[in-house]
Amino acid sequence: MLLKQELYTAAAVVLVIRATGDVPRYAYDERAGAGYLFMEIDTLNASNLPWVEFEFELQEMRGVSSVYGDGLSFDQRNAGSDHIGSSAFAVHDRKLEPYDRLLFQSGTVNAAHSVTFRLLITDLTPKPVFYLVQDPRIPAS
Repeated sequence: MLLKQELYTAAAVVLVIRATGDVPRYAYDERAGAGYLFMEIDTLNASNLPWVEFEFELQEMRGVSSVYGDGLSFDQRNAGSDHIGSSAFAVHDRKLEPYDRLLFQSGTVNAAHSVTFRLLITDLTPKPVFYLVQDPRIPAS
């Protein structure tokens, strides 16, 4: 799935992800699409501030950190996932418990420039709605 977006703020924003059909109880159900969502997010920095880091956080309930039992993660089963990366940040760090966060570092996205993120979201107990919090980080003054 390719998503193109423009962020006009350096504050966190929330992407609401909704299923378009029935959601089976477990990802191994043949209707679940194997329980994963590969996303490429092409993001224009329209905030007029450079981004020096960028964090993503998965939430099954808005405002509540994801926990191990919800089955939602950034490809938690694969330590060296090739499905996670960025065109502007050289490294990423995954924090898996008690939340699911992905922090991209060692790069910069200047104002009016774009960055592409590749994310693999896995969900072993799919829900019809979940949230992807996106938090661009600006330099400390």
